[in-house]
Amino acid sequence: MNFERELNLTLRARYPLIYIPSAEEERVELVISNVAKSLGRNVYIWDFVDGYQSNPTDTGTGKRNPLQALELVDKVAKGAIFVLRDFDRFLDDVAIARKLKNLARKLKGESQNIIVIASQINIPDSLSEFFTILEFPLPNAEDLKTEVEQIARSVNNTVNNTANNLAANGTQLSTQAINDLVRAGQGLSLERIRRVLAKAIAENGYLRSEDVELILEEKRQSIRQTKILEFYPSTTEISDIGGLDNLKEWLLRRGGAFSDRARKYGLPHPRGLLLAGIQGTGKSLTAKAISHHWHLPLLRLDVGRLFAGLVGESESRTRQMTQLAEALSPCVLWIDEIDKAFAGADGRGDSGTTNRVFGTFLTWMAEKTTPVFIVATANNIRALPAELLRKGRFDEVFFVGLPNQEERSQIFEVHLQKYRPHNLRSYDIARLAYETPDFSGAEIEQSIIEAMHIGFSQNRDFTTDDILEAASQIVPLAQTAQQEINLLQEWAASGKARLASRQKWESLP
Repeated sequence: MNFERELNLTLRARYPLIYIPSAEEERVELVISNVAKSLGRNVYIWDFVDGYQSNPTDTGTGKRNPLQALELVDKVAKGAIFVLRDFDRFLDDVAIARKLKNLARKLKGESQNIIVIASQINIPDSLSEFFTILEFPLPNAEDLKTEVEQIARSVNNTVNNTANNLAANGTQLSTQAINDLVRAGQGLSLERIRRVLAKAIAENGYLRSEDVELILEEKRQSIRQTKILEFYPSTTEISDIGGLDNLKEWLLRRGGAFSDRARKYGLPHPRGLLLAGIQGTGKSLTAKAISHHWHLPLLRLDVGRLFAGLVGESESRTRQMTQLAEALSPCVLWIDEIDKAFAGADGRGDSGTTNRVFGTFLTWMAEKTTPVFIVATANNIRALPAELLRKGRFDEVFFVGLPNQEERSQIFEVHLQKYRPHNLRSYDIARLAYETPDFSGAEIEQSIIEAMHIGFSQNRDFTTDDILEAASQIVPLAQTAQQEINLLQEWAASGKARLASRQKWESLP
């Protein structure tokens, strides 16, 4: 159900108090106005600075007086909709809360509604049972296309008076260019799209296909401002991952799963992947490679940023995250170390906030229909709630263990190819792999970097012996956390996860 239909139904069902969290105030009010017109209702809009403005007889009423703004509801005839901007700031006031409760009782039997518009959900517990929250989505591709076409038509027709001149001067946007601008703008509000297109017009005098870069930069800034998601550029390729052949084969097989051809074939969108295993074995690298190989934007979620001090704000941030991820779809959502984030999902010690956020996240995972591919990584599988590991949450759960000798050879080759592509054959990779049992991929890379320091300090290139010397100084995680790794391997061997490598890992001593 789209938002306009849902709002129409909610108003007709006489829900007295409605809360719409959105930063797109103007767009929300336009939808409310359209719905009210279809229902034959009058709309009264209030804000703290100017009071009521939309009805001439009540202009200025309630100016700097939120309680007076509510008192007008008693005086206006039935059939009105009262829109209160930023009213969440006053909900903690005892008089405001009491008046809203009284009105909620009264309005149940009347065709009147109060709608609070605020940038985020901020409802005190005393009023949570009285408000109905309606989520207002970011503009979809159709909305953005209408806006881009309208702006392009308006501006470009000003530059050139005739269609012939438009084509002749190269200012007519092609259908492909418009689609590229729309795709780049997904996840942005209409106001942000208008601003960035205005910037492009100010710079060039008209819209061009190259303005995609301006929109992408605006998108990066928008995502940074959420302080929840991070737009993560990725140049990592599947070939940059050493070993993990089962995992790579699984990913390559799904390379076209987000295409229109896959939809026509009947394939559902891939849901996600959980990579569990030992630190430094390439789990995060795999997330970046998936994004690059599938040509999808990579969003990194720091789950710790979802949790806030105010009651209800953490759940609001979770909804904001899911809404933004869906608006940017198709995309890859990378959740690093999900085990640390939801280890306390039993509801103890934080007034149940972790449990509520986890529940909201699980519900979204189960019900999402948009192509958001989740890549979650975990080091401590025992810390994950059982609900997260249930079949259907992810397409597959892979265990990423320590590389065996053959895989270590591949990892050494990948890193040496990166640092010494012209001199790769001078290194005894077979010996390096043999002499570094129980080393993770991260530890292998660190031994090469340390060897480079050795060679650089002596004004020469580093050698195989330098790498082995550096490796001898590293105590691998397999030795310092042997018990935890053995537990992980036993968990994987029990059939609860698919092995990322074709060959079984080497047993620890």
